[in-house]
Amino acid sequence: MNKIAIIIPSRLDAQRLPNKPLKLINNKEMILHVYDVAIRSNAGEVYVATPDQQIVDTVKNSGGNAIKTSDNHETGTDRIFEVFKKTLNSEPKIIINLQGDMPNLEPQAISNLVSYMSKKECDIGTLASDFNSKNEMSNPNVVKVAVKEKLSDDIFLNAFDFFRADMNSAYNLYHHIGIYAFTNKALIRYVSLKRSKLELERKLEQLRALENKMSIHVGYIKSFPLSVDTEEDLIEVKNLMEKNEKS
Repeated sequence: MNKIAIIIPSRLDAQRLPNKPLKLINNKEMILHVYDVAIRSNAGEVYVATPDQQIVDTVKNSGGNAIKTSDNHETGTDRIFEVFKKTLNSEPKIIINLQGDMPNLEPQAISNLVSYMSKKECDIGTLASDFNSKNEMSNPNVVKVAVKEKLSDDIFLNAFDFFRADMNSAYNLYHHIGIYAFTNKALIRYVSLKRSKLELERKLEQLRALENKMSIHVGYIKSFPLSVDTEEDLIEVKNLMEKNEKS
């Protein structure tokens, strides 16, 4: 068993963009683009965790690994944990929760996060980038992360807060990237905790960790991977990826 597992939670019933994982970009389903990013990182074994047979079939028909999970999970991390425990026998030492809606994430970003987690300096690791436009600060679909100092290459800093709204903060703010790396022990502890007040209010899972004194370190990436939450996001990432394919 590989000591590192990259697990991509995915489901069809997203409220803002139904059937999102199967939306086509360059004639290929978005979930397959994300799967390919994970494979190209060479960071660990890759699995898609989903309650939907259509996603399982799409991934398996392309030669990938997909596990059908319970449809009763409240969060993506719960879905990750089912695969970690039942399929992987709780063996991986580092577990990457890679969101299934970031088709243009650079593979190196995953590799860098795994490298940092191998140092065992935090419970959870994640990534952030600069804001690509002024509108992102007020966009509730863009999650912001607050850190005390400025992020730069090869440095991970303690994350103090995460939010969606345009909030006044004494900290430096960055565009949070939807990827989380857990140590084995941190994932087991995280899923044992009750959903927290801020987690429910802001609809951000990572706040459960912060409210229970788990450490989250955030690293910096120079690129601007898009999280596809709306039809407008899908159009934007399609244009970007089609342009990159032609260049």
